[in-house]
Amino acid sequence: MMSKLLLICFLFFLSCSHLLLSSSFSFSNSTKICPHGQALALLQFKQLFSIDNYIFWYCDDNEGTTSYPKTEYWKEGSDCCSWDGVTCDLITGHVIELDLSCSCLSGTIHSNSTLFRFSNLQRLNLAFNDFFRSSVSAEFGRFSSLTHLNLSHSEFSGLISLEISHLSNLVSLDLSMNDGAEFAPHGFVSLVQNLTKLQKLHLTFISISSIFPNSLLNRSSLISLDLSYCGLHGRFPDHDNHLPKLQLLYLWGNSNLSGNFPRLSGNNSLIDLGLSSTNFSGELPASMGDLKSLHTLYLPRCQFSGSIPSSISNLKSLQTLELSDCQFSGSIPASLGNLKSLQTLDLSNFHFSGSIPASLENLTQITLLSLEMNHFSDNFSGQIRPSIGNLTNLRGLDFSYNQLEGVIPSPINGFSRLSYVLLGYNLLNGTIPSWLFTLPSLVELDLSHNKFTGRIGEFQFDSLETIDLSMNELHGSIPTSIFELVNLIYLFLFSNNLSGVLETSVHSNFMLPKIQILDLSHNNISGIFSWNVGKDTLYYMNLPYNSISGFEMLPWSRLETLDLHSNLLQGPLPTPPNSTFFFSVSHNKLSGEISPLICKACSMRILDLSNNNLGGILPHCLGNFGKDLFVLNLRRNQFNGTIPQTFLKGNSIRTLDFNGNQLKGLVPRSLNICRELEVLDLGNNKINDTFPHWLGDLPKLQVLVLRSNHFHGQIGFSKIKSPFTSLKIIDLAHNDFEGDLPEMYLRSLKAMMNIDEGNMTRRYMGDNYYQDSIRHISLSFKNLNMLESLDLSSNKLSGRIPQKLTSLTFLEVLNLSQNHLTGFIPRGNQFETFQNDSYYGNSGLCGFPLSKRCTIDELPEPSQEIKAEFECGFDWKIILMGYGCGLVIGFSLGCLIFLSGKPEWLVWIIDKNIHKKIVRNKRSTHRRGTRRS
Repeated sequence: MMSKLLLICFLFFLSCSHLLLSSSFSFSNSTKICPHGQALALLQFKQLFSIDNYIFWYCDDNEGTTSYPKTEYWKEGSDCCSWDGVTCDLITGHVIELDLSCSCLSGTIHSNSTLFRFSNLQRLNLAFNDFFRSSVSAEFGRFSSLTHLNLSHSEFSGLISLEISHLSNLVSLDLSMNDGAEFAPHGFVSLVQNLTKLQKLHLTFISISSIFPNSLLNRSSLISLDLSYCGLHGRFPDHDNHLPKLQLLYLWGNSNLSGNFPRLSGNNSLIDLGLSSTNFSGELPASMGDLKSLHTLYLPRCQFSGSIPSSISNLKSLQTLELSDCQFSGSIPASLGNLKSLQTLDLSNFHFSGSIPASLENLTQITLLSLEMNHFSDNFSGQIRPSIGNLTNLRGLDFSYNQLEGVIPSPINGFSRLSYVLLGYNLLNGTIPSWLFTLPSLVELDLSHNKFTGRIGEFQFDSLETIDLSMNELHGSIPTSIFELVNLIYLFLFSNNLSGVLETSVHSNFMLPKIQILDLSHNNISGIFSWNVGKDTLYYMNLPYNSISGFEMLPWSRLETLDLHSNLLQGPLPTPPNSTFFFSVSHNKLSGEISPLICKACSMRILDLSNNNLGGILPHCLGNFGKDLFVLNLRRNQFNGTIPQTFLKGNSIRTLDFNGNQLKGLVPRSLNICRELEVLDLGNNKINDTFPHWLGDLPKLQVLVLRSNHFHGQIGFSKIKSPFTSLKIIDLAHNDFEGDLPEMYLRSLKAMMNIDEGNMTRRYMGDNYYQDSIRHISLSFKNLNMLESLDLSSNKLSGRIPQKLTSLTFLEVLNLSQNHLTGFIPRGNQFETFQNDSYYGNSGLCGFPLSKRCTIDELPEPSQEIKAEFECGFDWKIILMGYGCGLVIGFSLGCLIFLSGKPEWLVWIIDKNIHKKIVRNKRSTHRRGTRRS
């Protein structure tokens, strides 16, 4: 009986189960879970945005998430709960999670967006999109059930609404990397006080501008805290912090936040600690050895000092240790060799003494080892040990900017992963070992500024992107394998003894297809340059101080800097690409005329054609080159005709140098619109004009050279109230000026007053361009570095020598010869030192130092005006100069060296800034590895 009952029950159960399954199947195929209103709201939200597939490559590279447009797969008529990024409640069908991170969305979220209809949301992730002009508005406060909110990396800006602090259920809040967003005053404090359940708070680059809230450190639930670059100030608490669950603490970039190394209780769980670029200071405590779970420790650019405690060896789990740019001293502790899990060690920019510990070679897991810019100078310990080959996992080695000596050990095997070898700025010598040319993964090789000799070897692999072998003593030809490096971007071989003839017979037409910077300057390379390198990529080519005789073509469409000065270029002037902004061919043997096509390079800033054999009439378009032109240097050629008569209104011209040509006519009045003009050199031409007094209205004019022309008449009186207020150098020698010395101009040259004789530093131009040219005087004429000169010789000036010139107490050279001056030579100060030749050819002068004595009528009358004028104690900074004597020759040579060479300011912009920035960016990219960006 019992068995029959059980059988009946079993059959009944099967029947019910079948009915239930059939009913469920039927329901699932006829009913959608997602309410129609919510599906419609999502579709309307979708319509607000366009899709930009190029927005966030960051997701792919750093987040491990593939970017793709999730909303593209949202289709009307389908169940919205099955759409990408949408999660619904299984019972009610309400949308409770929306994850549109890395969805390539571009557009603005307005306060009336249908997004804010989803009041049941518990998780909202909109990270890694482009919601430009969107704000974290009060509408976000509607999500009262929200536990997780992530709006990071999405271009939100403006004030963050206080309503966000009403989301009391939030466990995780990430607004980081929206650097246009900021909290209202006290907004951040309110958020910290109200959101008591927070476990994760990330606000990187959100402007907080608040003191560090101590209450944050009372949250025992806190797991991850990132307040980097938030403008925090004040002092981080010095007391013990009981945060047993805290795993990540980042306070990077808060430069006004001070404190000591954070004190955490012994039962801490800290994994990542980052205090980079803060004002934390003091010594690292021995208790840091208690951070047993620590994986990463970032302390670069802090104020920590003292020695590194030996207890650091207790951090057995440590994988990344970065202590660069701090104030640590002493020696590198050998105990670092006990950190067997260490993968990144950066101790750069220190002043450690002693040797590089041999124990570092025990770090067999190390991938990046950087000891850049230290001072390991011991003869033995200052060498690279052969045992460094034990570090077989090494990917980056940076010992640059030290005093390492000796040769690079060879052979070294096992560096199959080595990508970066940075040994520049040391004292290494010998030949470059062959193993460096056979590294299969090598991306950057920097051996610059050493003493390497011999030839450059043949590279065996094409992974290289940067080669810098500059400033060594290498010789021979450039190896052909370099031109087969299809990934090479930067090539620096300048300042060696490399030679050889340029040819293309061994190279294809697609050499170096990715090259952007090529610097072969200061070598002995000869021939006609015909390398078709980087046709669509090259933007910087620096080839001065070689023996290059010509170019087959200039095919580069993106070229910005082309420096060919001091070569043996012959034939007509090559026309630079339209993209060029720096073009120098000075000190060559070019001939012919300037083609008007050169004016198509409308971005040109520096055009230097000086010291060639160019001739003909100047194209009129040179005056209308473009608003960006800074320097036009045509000195020492054979140009004739007139100076261009029109200049572009609003131009930026600072230097016009036409010296040493055969130009005629008048000084163009249109120069008066060159309001930025600092240097005007028209010397040694055939200009026939009166003194251009109207130039006195140019507010920045500092150098005016009119010497050796046919200027005539009186220098005269100017209608301008204070002419030439910035003038520091004027050369009027060897013209036909007549009349009295221009006392009015002498009184108005304010820029020549107030020399600091204690400091004895003379600053000239407003930037480094001509300050550097003056420095050439000091370098070339060290015994004349304080010399100042007045040269008005070989004119027809008449009248008396103004008594006020005796107040120029730093005047050491005076040349008033070959004029028609009369009367008494002033006495006092520097005038007591001048010899007869200063006044030669002025038969009407008398008095010391001439043998001709003055009559009573020729003696000077006391001048109360002069006395009052100079009682104020002014010293004059610099006086009128000519090129005919002393400093004048120095200044001419200085300007010549500068104008035909590489201006230091441009070198700084391109050679150094671009080069080192490239190197450091590459280095930084490698170093980041596991670190946050």
